[in-house]
Amino acid sequence: MNNERWNRTLMAVASHLALLLVWYLFVKFGDVPKFVMPSPVDTAKALGSSNYSWWTNTLVTATEIYGGYFAALVVGVMLALAFTWSKPLEALMMPLLVSLNMIPKVALGPLIIVWFKYGIVPNMLIAFSICVFPILLTTVRGLREVEPDLLDLVKSLRGSRWQTFTKIQLPGALPYIFSGMKVAAILAVAGAIVGEFLGSDKGLGYLMLQVQVTLDTAAMFMAVILITLIGMLLYGGVLLLERALVVPDARVS
Repeated sequence: MNNERWNRTLMAVASHLALLLVWYLFVKFGDVPKFVMPSPVDTAKALGSSNYSWWTNTLVTATEIYGGYFAALVVGVMLALAFTWSKPLEALMMPLLVSLNMIPKVALGPLIIVWFKYGIVPNMLIAFSICVFPILLTTVRGLREVEPDLLDLVKSLRGSRWQTFTKIQLPGALPYIFSGMKVAAILAVAGAIVGEFLGSDKGLGYLMLQVQVTLDTAAMFMAVILITLIGMLLYGGVLLLERALVVPDARVS
């Protein structure tokens, strides 16, 4: 790890610790009731309660987020490849996909639940529906942002479409793909939790609705923290993969 990356890591850790300190001091000296905002210590203690099945609910939410995300990644990249190879297909399908993406996912959620009942699958589908379009758009752009001279060279050498994709288009499109993947990683968390809010019998979002009735704010804060950690693990994994596969100078912010 070079000095710049090490410094950025230290600053990220310091900013999170500073937030915890501000939170603690605000509750301690602000005379804030525990049911309004618990301290970090009280929030951590909630994790020790066996009443909330933390492990099971966290695993369910993580499955919904990661499952919907990776399904969106596969479908988004495959559709982008198909659109790049066939302009008539893109002209036929892209307007329809844009129209479908305009449907508010909160409005789509109840229909998905009616079709697939309660459980992991409908929440995974909501996460999928909110993630796939950003990945599709950025991948299509990346596959087309290729030097025409390179494509002409491959054609002159009688390279196949698959060779053109793997040797030229995909490496050049990686910065764009990862840009869409980072946006989708954030959206996947929101999609899964929206699904749990609309209708679910498991998961951290479902747990938050249950403890809201009893005003157990510490458990609600703990659920939010766990949801955030799940999202951070996904986003961090994308960043690590990007650093391993993409040349730094070629990255798209």
